[in-house]
Amino acid sequence: MADTVPRPDGLPERAETLVRAAWVLTVGPEGDIADGAVHIRGGEIVAVGGYEELRAGLADVPVVGDGTGLLIPGLVNAHTHLSEALTTGMGSELTLFEWGERIVGPLGTVLTEEDAREGTLLRAVELLLTGVTTVNDMFVHSNRDEFASLGVVDGLVRAGLRGVVSFGAEDAYDPGAPWADVKRIMDEQDDLAAAVALAAAHGAPVGFRYGVGTLLGQSDELLEAGVDACRARNWAVHTHLAEVREELVAASARWGRRTIPHALRLGMFERPLIAGHGVWVTEADVEILAGNGAAIAHNPVANMILGSGVCPVPRLRAAGVTVGIGTDGAASNDSQDMLQAVKMAALLAKVHAVDPAVLDAPTVLRMATLDGARALGQGDLVGSLEPGKRADLVLLQDSVCVSMLHDPCGQLVYGASPRAVRDVWVDGRRLVVDHTCAVVDERDQIERARPLARRLALASGLAAAGISRLAGPPDWAPRTPDRRRSWEDQAEPDE
Repeated sequence: MADTVPRPDGLPERAETLVRAAWVLTVGPEGDIADGAVHIRGGEIVAVGGYEELRAGLADVPVVGDGTGLLIPGLVNAHTHLSEALTTGMGSELTLFEWGERIVGPLGTVLTEEDAREGTLLRAVELLLTGVTTVNDMFVHSNRDEFASLGVVDGLVRAGLRGVVSFGAEDAYDPGAPWADVKRIMDEQDDLAAAVALAAAHGAPVGFRYGVGTLLGQSDELLEAGVDACRARNWAVHTHLAEVREELVAASARWGRRTIPHALRLGMFERPLIAGHGVWVTEADVEILAGNGAAIAHNPVANMILGSGVCPVPRLRAAGVTVGIGTDGAASNDSQDMLQAVKMAALLAKVHAVDPAVLDAPTVLRMATLDGARALGQGDLVGSLEPGKRADLVLLQDSVCVSMLHDPCGQLVYGASPRAVRDVWVDGRRLVVDHTCAVVDERDQIERARPLARRLALASGLAAAGISRLAGPPDWAPRTPDRRRSWEDQAEPDE
């Protein structure tokens, strides 16, 4: 098919297409359109409307979709950690602080740029097949020998995903460690920002934010250096705030104030800021977030697994705080299934409030699309199906779970599964075709990732500690990696 012919950089061409569905849920001014369609060309949405009306003037344009499915804006995963891409399924009975100390900490010391690249490509398959077109990543590591976070840029570019990347550095928990050096950390921030700028110059839809792993995880020196850098370079911020009760107790003991007031005092809210979780917020915290235009990424699945609490989504939204939805990392969620996170966001709010009307399906879909885009400063580009926006869209079709559309939005939020994701476009490139990822070979990527995951389990000591049982047969050794071209080898930027 013309729209799946590989480009020299390995991605499909942007092809003019008319995408048809029984219902187009625009999350925009057009609302929900029965027997609707979206016309895309050159990576942009040209028109949105009824299928027959659009088709009349586009007789020669190929049509995708048989008119039975759902067409929605691409989902925005507002918070994750691709540093956890190869380390799922451990520590589900640990609290956040225990989990960080016993699992994430040891893993972070041995993560490499190769792990970042291959792990990103592995999870890109899962993200795309659950309707994600934009991902906001924070790569957390403490490998003194490599700027491992740069591998995420390569992985996102090869997969064709729209992404925002950050390096979630921490230096406070082991200040004597070789990697706990403020200059070294800031150098990686600069290099990551430069890698993003180079990829963007070659046409990749990627951006950068300054990462603060956690406020408690950073020394006062690093916190101040980061705020200064954000002021000087106009960097936006990605961090965590008010995730668990222990965080608030520890912050009060260290600074005499909780983390949100301390971030305010540091000047962190002077730049656009998105924070994961926002579970344990006070009324004063909500006022600070709303007054400074900060956004929260709600991660219901991870919060439930870790027993962290329930984010007060209705309260935040009522105060004017933009709330997106995220999966969180694959080691605290154990998947990157965004459709699962969308459903859980709705259900968790309902059961917590003992009120089924507290958060309805259209609101949750908006959180997972337009609000997530706005939280990342991309609401003018993506998040809704409107002429002039970039062509990020998802067609759900051919599955029992979306076959009966009495209430299209309700069926999407409460009933849709990855089996229904038929086609996905990012920036006009069709990356999922007929339920199959067209840009990353799933079986091959699993094969590439397995030995890397085994190495991480062994090198981090998690296998020896009995936390990971991923030992594999004695003769299971990583195969020699191929020499696939990096995006840096592309000769010319896209026109």
